[in-house]
Amino acid sequence: MIILYNLSIFLMRAGLRLAALFHPKAKSFVTGRKGLLQKIQADYATNTAPVVWVHCASLGEFEQGRPVIEGLRKVFPKIRIVLTFFSPSGYDVRKHYQGADHVYYLPWDTAANAKRFVKAIKPTLAIFVKYEFWHHYTQALAANRTTILSISSIFRPDQLFFKPYGGFYRKILKRISHFFVQNDESLKLLKAIGLNHCTRSGDTRFDRVYQIVKQAEELPTIQNFKNHQKIFVVGSSWSEDIDVLIPLINENRMKFIIAPHEISEQNLISLERALQVKSIRYSQTTNINLEDFQVLIIDNVGMLSKLYRYGEFAFIGGAYGKGLHNILEAACYGVPIFFGNKNYTKFKEAVDLINRGGAFDVADYTDLKMKYEMVTLPESFLLACEVTRQYVEENLGATEKILTYCEATLRAKNTAA
Repeated sequence: MIILYNLSIFLMRAGLRLAALFHPKAKSFVTGRKGLLQKIQADYATNTAPVVWVHCASLGEFEQGRPVIEGLRKVFPKIRIVLTFFSPSGYDVRKHYQGADHVYYLPWDTAANAKRFVKAIKPTLAIFVKYEFWHHYTQALAANRTTILSISSIFRPDQLFFKPYGGFYRKILKRISHFFVQNDESLKLLKAIGLNHCTRSGDTRFDRVYQIVKQAEELPTIQNFKNHQKIFVVGSSWSEDIDVLIPLINENRMKFIIAPHEISEQNLISLERALQVKSIRYSQTTNINLEDFQVLIIDNVGMLSKLYRYGEFAFIGGAYGKGLHNILEAACYGVPIFFGNKNYTKFKEAVDLINRGGAFDVADYTDLKMKYEMVTLPESFLLACEVTRQYVEENLGATEKILTYCEATLRAKNTAA
């Protein structure tokens, strides 16, 4: 099996080198790793402080790891924190993140790379977020006697770890010192293969989005646009989402804020042409009276999490395509949430909120209109609001559980040293 594993890594590298000739993200993936190990070795050649290594696949996993990183920094200000990403979508956005001492791409998981990387940074503690399980890295970390944690992890019966032929992958899991999993099913699956060093902590994303809510500042332009009227916030929308929403927008007198996932000029023009009501882009709102505009189009990145506070309803995009985007930010503000009905079931919070009556999956415009009209009834609206708000509050605390373990580990190893 190790031959097949190494072959898969080799083929992935070769495929990305070829793709780099044509695709910007693939190019970033390849060029970002050139000379990387030499740089890491130079950065840590004279380091004597304890090192905590946090690895995330991409941006979503970073948001899960971020509360732990910042919690550790607060308690142990002198430790060095190394943050790595597998994909460009995470690295490119967070390469200047101030919470870590260094941010790198993860060198490819080969035996040589893993040994060089671990030898260079000598981590006391390694934290892998959610789905990241690498054979050579866990092997090198175990040889270094590094404590290895898997946090916000979630497991399903169809994964290789739990198949009769998944012995190789189960060995990777057995090197993990402790698992902090999101749900009871993951706990049962791990215990069924003899891994009892696990805790149901929940998902650190709840702590992160709740923190964002508490820190959110007032947005005067959005407040002026709202002007005491009801608002439907559409977050991370794709064209498939807009196709379903457009009839509701064009026939409804309520105001809408639309934050497209892709803000290219072509996409923005396409959206504006589809609208039959008065709309304006956020970048055009300076010194403009917004009272007569029904749709505000957000043509920037980074504002979405602050917008939901102004809404009475939310529609989250992505579920008609590759997958539903983050619904927890909207849930924190206690609003009814709508999304497509095709690709959301792997997101526990989406399934949970549907079952509780705080979220609604919609097949098309007719379905959206029916469920929207139902939830606008006063009793239904108040129930949905309370469900979403309470769901978030019930799931807070994962970060504290993980930090307690991390703190005990770092203090024990510091004493032993």
